[in-house]
Amino acid sequence: MSADLFVADTGEADLPAVVCLHSLFLDHTMFDAFTQAAAGRLRVIRPEFRGQARNGDATETVTMDICADDILDLLARLGLDRVHLVAQSMGGDVAVRVAARRPEAIDRMVMLGSSVRAEPPEQLEAFRPIAEEVSRHGFVGDILEMVVQIMLGETCRNDPGRADVLAKMRADIAALRPGLHHAVRGVVGRESAVDLLPAVSAPTLVVSGGEDIARPPEWSQEVVDGIAGAELWSLPTAGHSVIIEQPDVVIERVLSFLSEGQTVS
Repeated sequence: MSADLFVADTGEADLPAVVCLHSLFLDHTMFDAFTQAAAGRLRVIRPEFRGQARNGDATETVTMDICADDILDLLARLGLDRVHLVAQSMGGDVAVRVAARRPEAIDRMVMLGSSVRAEPPEQLEAFRPIAEEVSRHGFVGDILEMVVQIMLGETCRNDPGRADVLAKMRADIAALRPGLHHAVRGVVGRESAVDLLPAVSAPTLVVSGGEDIARPPEWSQEVVDGIAGAELWSLPTAGHSVIIEQPDVVIERVLSFLSEGQTVS
């Protein structure tokens, strides 16, 4: 059954549409700066995933396939035949599933700090306790600090000039509900979608942070190798949340890439 997702939509029916898919632990507001920069150029549609943010808690594990079904249903309800996708982290896992199932519906795709691998065993051991602890206590103590270190690269965390970025990330994570653990389980336990990559026909830009410990650069290269004509853009001093850590350069590049295509909504 599809979910009635919260969606922020700038609503311009005469502009090409871009659907922005957020990271686990964050919400549609992670694309605020992108939305402002895209004003007058793109209709920006920002859904929030089932079991996260304004959608309330899920009652069971939310898989990447469930999220992809929700996004495809959203496109149908909005009457959108063709859109761009801009996706961060888990949003990329969902975006590839959407683009592989409905290649004719996707004009261009940007994957930020994303991959399509299942979590390898060594990282499963590190990440599984997050869901368990979150279900009991929320985001506090060591779990809070672990998530912050996952979300932001070392350069950003140690830059006094970006102390506000670090403080906001820590505050946002600390405010998350324990009920998010169902979504966390879905991301940590996700199945590989590597075999779907050849079905993606949309021109794709993959943006990879050299300091990304959650989705390391070699995982991004795997996506580029799997999608015909895909392009890799590496940012050596960025971590996982590239559009938050280096918004000016990333947003400009993403808008330029999307402008090379033309979406008919």
